[in-house]
Amino acid sequence: MASYGQSAPILEYSGEAGQLVDDPEFNLSVENSQSLIKKVLEAIPATHTSCIHSETLILNSSSENRKLQYLAINLGIPSAPTLNALTDNFTLETCLRRMSEGLQVHQDLLRAVVQRLANTESITALLTDIRDLRIQINRMLKAVQVAESPLAVQPTATSLASRLTGDYEVQVATHLTLVQLQSFGQDIVRSLRNIAQANGERD
Repeated sequence: MASYGQSAPILEYSGEAGQLVDDPEFNLSVENSQSLIKKVLEAIPATHTSCIHSETLILNSSSENRKLQYLAINLGIPSAPTLNALTDNFTLETCLRRMSEGLQVHQDLLRAVVQRLANTESITALLTDIRDLRIQINRMLKAVQVAESPLAVQPTATSLASRLTGDYEVQVATHLTLVQLQSFGQDIVRSLRNIAQANGERD
């Protein structure tokens, strides 16, 4: 986990915005994270096009993707963590922890499928951006967490890799991972905006 040197004191208050952090480096990490998640989301359509050759696997088809959810269960693809607006019950630490855990899940899933794909360049680039984003998220998490505790780890890569028995399974797993990453990434955008607005209200 990446870390800061010396963090400034954390300021908290109750209410819709949850916690505020009076730390220029924290605010810089928020900005860097916003740029990186934008880059990730912009790369997903092209990555999908380069990796998926089945015409039935469409990135932005909600109805078709719902039909494939049983395959997500069969392949052992876990759901992304839920991200909510900051409140007293959903703190900044909880939000950042779930962001990090969700990014780790998608990193593991993409690492499992990339070994079975013919075209790996776009997935590899996407993995680099997700890694960089997770570094920024973990920096913020380290600045706000009350007591350091390990992030939840799921054996997603091993579980999925053992179920990729043919090209169709590889295609579906890659497709479902990108679809879910796109949705989770949009949730991250909203959460980072929420965090930035909360900190901005203090200025």
